Amino acid sequence: MIALTKLNGDRFTLNAIYIEQVQRLPATTITLNNGKKVIVKETDAEVISQVKQFYRQIGLVGVQNDNEEGSS
Repeated sequence: MIALTKLNGDRFTLNAIYIEQVQRLPATTITLNNGKKVIVKETDAEVISQVKQFYRQIGLVGVQNDNEEGSS
């Protein structure tokens, strides 16, 4: 689960497993697998960082440096 903030200031947690897409329109918009969209105050980079950390915590991805991702 990741902690996020709605535009009205309400804090909530979201199961990052259900995130399909994160977009920076003018505001950060998260699209879930079911098509629902959530707009949050956090930047797209902050959301992605939280998602990566969550995936590491649950063992969904290995631990590696961000610099190593994409290198062969």
